[in-house]
Amino acid sequence: MAATAAQCLYLSGRFQSISLSSSRPSATAFKPLSFSANTSSFHAFSTGLVSVNPIIGRQSGRSISIVCEAGKKADSAAKRARQAEKRRLYNKARKSEIRTRMKKVLEELDALRKKTDAQPEEVIGIEKLIAEAYSVIDKAIQVGTLHKNTGARRKSRLARRKKAVEIHHGWYAPEPTPATATV
Repeated sequence: MAATAAQCLYLSGRFQSISLSSSRPSATAFKPLSFSANTSSFHAFSTGLVSVNPIIGRQSGRSISIVCEAGKKADSAAKRARQAEKRRLYNKARKSEIRTRMKKVLEELDALRKKTDAQPEEVIGIEKLIAEAYSVIDKAIQVGTLHKNTGARRKSRLARRKKAVEIHHGWYAPEPTPATATV
């Protein structure tokens, strides 16, 4: 239920009962409330918490204006906190898996770069690791754990590092860009 703001009418005398009126025409009728003078908030409706704030008016006598607010259920905040904690742990595990996969790929690429007698076939195993890392990154983007630009940047980082190793060993030679002819 959305938070409903209700205004209490002017009271004369002591705090024994309050008549409530709602600004929404479709709102259900409020029941008169009974409470003691020292009560500042209490459960009055089945749908939420009512906060009562007395404001002394400028009129003569004992006329007092009271504002009542019926808010959300008290345990909705607790539910949000539970949901946030569950999402935090889920996202933390996904991000940890991404970091672990990237670290494995980067370590393998560094080891391959340091080898002097490396063969081009050794890249195939690393390409499988890269494919697994790409898959984990794409899943994290799909469920909303990572932003799409962050995922793209991480995948690009792996591809650039792989290409650097291939260039280092001479397995990949970038094609020279054709020079434009000037007339």
